[in-house]
Amino acid sequence: MEGIQHKTVSVNGINMHVAEKGEGPLILFIHGFPELWYSWRHQITALAALGYRALAPDLRGYGGTDAPDSASDYTCFHVVGDLIALLDAVAPPEKAEKVFVVGHDWGAIIAWYLCLFRPDRVKALFNLSVPYIPYNPRFKPVETWKAFFGNDHYIVRFQEPGVMEEEFAEIGVGRAVLDLLSYRVPDPLLLPKGNLFGHPPDAPVDLPPWLSQQDADYYATQFEKTGITGALNYYRNFDRNWELTAAWWKSEIKVPVKFAMGDRDLVYTMPGMKDYIHGGGFKRDVPLLEEAVVIKGVSHWIHLEIPDEINQLMFDFFSKFH
Repeated sequence: MEGIQHKTVSVNGINMHVAEKGEGPLILFIHGFPELWYSWRHQITALAALGYRALAPDLRGYGGTDAPDSASDYTCFHVVGDLIALLDAVAPPEKAEKVFVVGHDWGAIIAWYLCLFRPDRVKALFNLSVPYIPYNPRFKPVETWKAFFGNDHYIVRFQEPGVMEEEFAEIGVGRAVLDLLSYRVPDPLLLPKGNLFGHPPDAPVDLPPWLSQQDADYYATQFEKTGITGALNYYRNFDRNWELTAAWWKSEIKVPVKFAMGDRDLVYTMPGMKDYIHGGGFKRDVPLLEEAVVIKGVSHWIHLEIPDEINQLMFDFFSKFH
């Protein structure tokens, strides 16, 4: 895309691909699953035009960034370590430059961890689709999802190394990624063996309006090249992350935050989520939460579906901290 520069930065023992555009206060964009830096294309160009320096890496295991072989190398500490090393390279702490952070999906989860572990590096956070879910010793993540949704729930299905890789390979990993990116209903995503997305594998993917064929080709090509194991390894660390963050029980996110999601997001319809967001729990755990915006008729892919509205919300929020 015009004006976006690409480079590779050595961080935390891996080589990380980064897309960058603009000059000014730095915004770190953190993508989710199964995405890439490319998912922030609308935000990169818009915020760069508004006077910001937009920085969007491929996370470890994705795209042009290295993918360590072991699933144990994808904990929250590894990924936050990558991002801190990236910031050290592009926004050295000795200059006392805090940065703006934006996350979506798994990127939102990582952004919460970044703010929890290193609030000294974050000026403000604009997060999308996944609210802060603090450590709770009573609820181990994977067994909790299994209890709610059964063995076919996508998070449960992603746990066993090699299993979903093989099943996705049967229909083509690029096609599987496009099916995932096209999932836009508020129901739990179930992936029963032999009927992963509920339609014949030779049927065309019903792309949403916000994904052009050119966009689809880019995602499919990248994942066909790299495979999807690195991306799935994030899910294989849900329970490990829960164990590793026990020391942060009852800790708060202590940076300024604005949050947005769609009311047709499958995360919004999870058991207890609406009450947590609107009933005071979210504000309790994130005391500097300015607002949690829930936008009607919008799915999980909020930054792609309504980019102009999201860009404006982001700009208005970040403008308060200059």
